[in-house]
Amino acid sequence: MPKASDIKKNAAVEYNGKTYIVRDIERSVPQGRSGGSLYRMRMYDVVTGGKIDETFKDSDMLNLADLIRKPATFSYIDGDEYVFMDSEDYTPYNLNKDSIADEILFITEDTAGIQVVIVDDVPVALDMPSNVDLEVMETDPSIKGGSATARTKPATLTTGLVVQVPEYISTGEKLKVSVEERKFVSRADSK
Repeated sequence: MPKASDIKKNAAVEYNGKTYIVRDIERSVPQGRSGGSLYRMRMYDVVTGGKIDETFKDSDMLNLADLIRKPATFSYIDGDEYVFMDSEDYTPYNLNKDSIADEILFITEDTAGIQVVIVDDVPVALDMPSNVDLEVMETDPSIKGGSATARTKPATLTTGLVVQVPEYISTGEKLKVSVEERKFVSRADSK
């Protein structure tokens, strides 16, 4: 049983007899309290999709729910459902657009390293790789001699995500983008 301070985003926890996926965690250190931090967690019920916000002391113990992570690839969109195929046995997993809203801007048909999180045989979330490769769809023309430490400019990627990139990046280039920070990391390795 981990402490509240050890829980990470997209973890599945059992709380009040239900299974929740932790979508967001805010840590705060109240003034005048001897001891620990408080962790405010936004959690979604895996069955109903209902949202709750709970605050835990860093020493509170939480039960992790049984969850399975299956490697998958993005297949297609069916209305409000995004369909992913299991990379091993080709089982389709449908996830509602709202439940994966934070990840949608990083998903293409080529995105490698996606895992579908399954709780009680129900797909409930995505576990994304730390970095993904995306192509620049639109940006200002590159400036010859622009250095890596110089100014940045906005670039719109094929998924609609807008990130700041160095001036030497041009339309059509593939970039490595951090999923968690939503930032440019480097040019993607050319294959």
